[in-house]
Amino acid sequence: MRNHSVISEFILMGLSADPQTQALLFVLFLVIYLLTLMGNLMLLLVIGFDSHLHIPMYFFLRQLSFLDLCHSSVTVPKLLENLLSEEKTVSVEGCLAQVFFLFASGGTESCLLTVMAYDRYVAIRSPLLYGQVMNRQLCMGLVWASWGLAFLDALINILVALNLDFCEAQNIHHFCCELPSLYPLSCSDVTASFTALLCSSILHFFGNFLLIFFSYVRILSTILAISSTTGRSKAFSTCSSHLTAVIFFYGSGLLRYLMPNSGSTRELFFSLQYSVITPMLNPLIYSLKNKEMKDAVKRMLRKCFWCFK
Repeated sequence: MRNHSVISEFILMGLSADPQTQALLFVLFLVIYLLTLMGNLMLLLVIGFDSHLHIPMYFFLRQLSFLDLCHSSVTVPKLLENLLSEEKTVSVEGCLAQVFFLFASGGTESCLLTVMAYDRYVAIRSPLLYGQVMNRQLCMGLVWASWGLAFLDALINILVALNLDFCEAQNIHHFCCELPSLYPLSCSDVTASFTALLCSSILHFFGNFLLIFFSYVRILSTILAISSTTGRSKAFSTCSSHLTAVIFFYGSGLLRYLMPNSGSTRELFFSLQYSVITPMLNPLIYSLKNKEMKDAVKRMLRKCFWCFK
């Protein structure tokens, strides 16, 4: 299968056509991207070097930080380039490559959030058996399965999308290449690609969302069965960060793909939320609400201070 398009590139219309607004947006998104890099790299370093955090929960959190770095890096560098450039073009091949890696990184994060929900369920339901149930072999298998399923899903969608032809229309009313944004530009039948996208959305994203939902139903029933108020509060605090991350990711991601493609401000906002803002917020969500993480950061900073003293 290969693409038979007449045109060789698309034009990303971006967020604004006003040069002054573009300059302000460049500064804003550059700061957001730098914060994303620093926050997630900090989590990777802290979890990797602190032996107190070598447990399944933080193993999965480290994977999430790496995914957030990948997911953000798929979109933000090109967004920054286009905000400074007069020619806001992207090749058809480059656009489809961005679609693939958005699918792969976003799909992996969706699976990983499901795995983390199961991890929180085991931690609350069977705290004494937590280390035995969530052993290293199972954790590695769940992570590899998340990557494998997401890349398979992305590969299926992109192979079907390669049959799309693009003849005249070039303007993508978006800041990045997303599959729904390409359908109005195609001069060929998009039914097969749309059906593949719909099926993968239902099976992959809605499927993971339902698994997370049922995990939290079990978690909630377990918490409510705890007799002491202190015990219930402590149990809920162990999954509050994950629940916040799920709301941010699925709240904006599902709304974006459920909305009809129109290039509206609301559509762009939801895309920015899950592809740019959420990767920046996740390190804050998991560090500010987590005493163990804050203590680990203090220990690492203390070690750095003594090294340079």
